[in-house]
Amino acid sequence: MTPFVEALFLQAGYNATLVAIGAALLGFAAGSSGTFLFLRKRALVSDAVAHATLPGVGLAFIVMVSLGGDGRSLVGLLAGSAVTAWVGLLVIEWITRRTRLAEDAAIGAVLGVFFGVGIVLLTVIQTMSAGRQAGLESFLLGSTAGMLFQDGVVIAVGGSFAVFATWLMRRPMTLVAFDSDYAAATGYDVRRIDLLMMGLVMGVTVIGLKLVGLILIVAMLIIPAVTARFWTERSSRVIWIAGGVGGMAGYLGAALSASAPALPTGPIIVLVAAAIFVVSLLFAPVRGVLAAILRHRRFQVQVHRRQGLLALAAKHPIREAYTLRLLVREGLVRPDGVSTAAGRAQAAKVARDERRWDAAREIHQDAGLTGRYDGLTPIEEVFTSDEIAEFDRLLGPPVAVGEA
Repeated sequence: MTPFVEALFLQAGYNATLVAIGAALLGFAAGSSGTFLFLRKRALVSDAVAHATLPGVGLAFIVMVSLGGDGRSLVGLLAGSAVTAWVGLLVIEWITRRTRLAEDAAIGAVLGVFFGVGIVLLTVIQTMSAGRQAGLESFLLGSTAGMLFQDGVVIAVGGSFAVFATWLMRRPMTLVAFDSDYAAATGYDVRRIDLLMMGLVMGVTVIGLKLVGLILIVAMLIIPAVTARFWTERSSRVIWIAGGVGGMAGYLGAALSASAPALPTGPIIVLVAAAIFVVSLLFAPVRGVLAAILRHRRFQVQVHRRQGLLALAAKHPIREAYTLRLLVREGLVRPDGVSTAAGRAQAAKVARDERRWDAAREIHQDAGLTGRYDGLTPIEEVFTSDEIAEFDRLLGPPVAVGEA
């Protein structure tokens, strides 16, 4: 087997297997938890949260060293990052509520200040005798080579809690994401639900620092949710699709990294997620680019067919080359522009339907009903056969369409 296939089937060694499983679990948790932040149009909050973890890592290291500890305890470092991330969230929320600054300005301020403080602290730590080999720079871009079993347990437990909380609170978070004013009117505390959304993202960010780093975890929170949106119109399904995309990206990215040891795992995971996003962008059945092109093509064909048939009904020559080619291809006219029997029948039907809609407007003074007429919607989809028969009674016998 090739190295990639071995890694894909968890045959590439203990460490590669641990990383692949941990990356898949983290990807699933990140995709699911980031869904409502994306739907709430607060994707940049995840960026601020991620950058706000860095000062906590530095402060936690300094505190543990000053207390005589090793300073590299993962639990201590994650706890410190969680504290400063939560402080960053509260600062963003306070600035947004208590000042006239927009949320994006508050996010930018918190992101820049906290990240700057974190870099300064890391620089200070490098001057300490215990900090020269601390390896804290791995929290920027992630480091999976030294991933231990307890790291995987932290990811599994923390990720499971985040996914469970997301599923449990999906209804109020969906309501707040789409209509916060209505949610407030129905009695929900929008501020607390917003903090819950951001808190879940913060939790996933903290547990993902070891694997993909604070810079790349933002991509794992947002890309799967954006990708999932291409495949469904229901928010309840977006959660699971986003989780599946994130899990797949984590697993495949870890397998690729294991098969090519020179490639960093975190960036590869993000690139795999981006590749899945591009495929979804292009080929999703409803919201994809290809589907949009096909819809436009069908609409264009419908418009040209209708205009050509109306020209046949009015005994006018078809001057548009594309329209003529379309009707010739469908057997409605001959290459010289003369209508066939099928073309004359359909032209008569289109002209009759035009007059039926005129009659419908006179009988039904209802803009909501007759306003559905766009020239392309068949009248049979709007009115019953009895109503159409009434229109025909008012219009009189149909007029045959002769050869052009």
